Amino acid sequence: MTLLGRQPSEPNLALLFELQRTLTLYPDLERGVALCIQKVAEAFPRLNIMAGLEDSDSSRIGKIFGEPPEFFQRFKPNPVRMGSFPLGMALGSDGDYIGNNGQFPFIYESAIKYENRVAAIVSLSLASPPDPEERETICNLGQWLSRIIQEAIALRKALLEQTDRCEEELKSLTSVTPLVRPADEKPAEPLSFHGIIGSSSAMKDVYTMISQVAPTDALVLITGESGTGKELVAKAVHECSRQSAGPFIAVNCAALPESIIESELFGHEKGSFTGATAPRQGRFELAQDGTLFLDEIGDLSPNVQVKLLRVLQERTFERVGGNRQIKTNARIIAATNKDLPREVQEGRFRQDLFFRLNIFPIHLPPLRERGADILLLADHFAALAATTTGKRIARISSPALDLLMIYHWPGNVRELENCIARAAILSTDGVIHSYHLPPSLQSAQSTGTEPASSLDSALARLERELLVEALKIERGNAAAAARRLGVTERRFRLAMDRFRLDYRAFRTKM
Repeated sequence: MTLLGRQPSEPNLALLFELQRTLTLYPDLERGVALCIQKVAEAFPRLNIMAGLEDSDSSRIGKIFGEPPEFFQRFKPNPVRMGSFPLGMALGSDGDYIGNNGQFPFIYESAIKYENRVAAIVSLSLASPPDPEERETICNLGQWLSRIIQEAIALRKALLEQTDRCEEELKSLTSVTPLVRPADEKPAEPLSFHGIIGSSSAMKDVYTMISQVAPTDALVLITGESGTGKELVAKAVHECSRQSAGPFIAVNCAALPESIIESELFGHEKGSFTGATAPRQGRFELAQDGTLFLDEIGDLSPNVQVKLLRVLQERTFERVGGNRQIKTNARIIAATNKDLPREVQEGRFRQDLFFRLNIFPIHLPPLRERGADILLLADHFAALAATTTGKRIARISSPALDLLMIYHWPGNVRELENCIARAAILSTDGVIHSYHLPPSLQSAQSTGTEPASSLDSALARLERELLVEALKIERGNAAAAARRLGVTERRFRLAMDRFRLDYRAFRTKM
């Protein structure tokens, strides 16, 4: 393309962002492109738009999508012919085609290439002449739409190659579901949902709950172990909600001392306490028309719990040191890694607040229960680490993948991210090997420290070592050595006979 160096024009920015997001969320390229065509037609009612994708069976442009319907039905090419309208004009040119024909005074077409062949074509046309500004906007839209589709094609090809490799490496892991589907089977759901990586059934259930609750105003309580990605889920709910255009404000309740948490949440008036030299808005005010995420809510003090309950019920609050009622329309999402029912039972958390929060709970599974998501996340973090370190990380070795799969991950996704980041720094050949992983992940097999004998032999060696140590300490006094080990003298002497130990050898000469 000839003008890709140019920036997207201002009228196209929001639309192009939405198109890129659509193609990211839908791994089925055909469905994603069809939705993009609809969105462009809605944004530009005068515009006729058509796109063609390569047919994998024939290696020709055979899958055609278009809007509006009457234009599509009338001009749908079968097949696409070089130099003909629509779609064929781009085939006859090296770059973008901008021109006209007898019926359409303005035509813009672009051939999208991948690996030196045409993988897709975009065609935009108008039935009446555009003014210069409209012409410029449509050309800019066409260029960037082509670029977005080109990147989506390249991303899917890379993902297919990556999952092919994962399938080979997962054959020995019988408990893991293969990531790759047959070529003729289309994946039903994306591997990534609003930045959350995972395709396991447990995560699909989480995605479904997010989609169900996001359009409502219901209060959401996210539970799960530390490091499972509770804030990512909160952001996904925000992005799918009616408040998505508003701010997303996050507060870690465990990180704030009790002395200032009220001021952080509700704000304060000038002079309300020492150091309050000016009025200050709290997080509830900053989150107006948006979402307030209260992380680690189980660590709130009883005093703050009472005030929070009132805000949730009345949707009003007062600043510290103030008497003016302030209304809030912020959506509240809370999260905790604690067992709140047990906290309520033991008197550390208010029961009425728990019931108010627990309207729509979403539980995040620990990483050890997410199966092959571990490998998806590992590859994702390896790519991020390659970017931050400036190294080329081509792959993760099969032995390293085996270790990642059998480890129990007490720190969950956060621990996995740190583990891969460390391994990427240590890698010198573009591959993350098993010996690059932290010692806590190393197995006996990978380090060559498998038990060399049976359990009975190992216990016998330990027993003999204890007997010898006790006899040394007690200078050959068998009765004292038996008392030291907490056994009877008879049992101690039988053990000495079994190991052929002579107490006299441990006596020291004075």
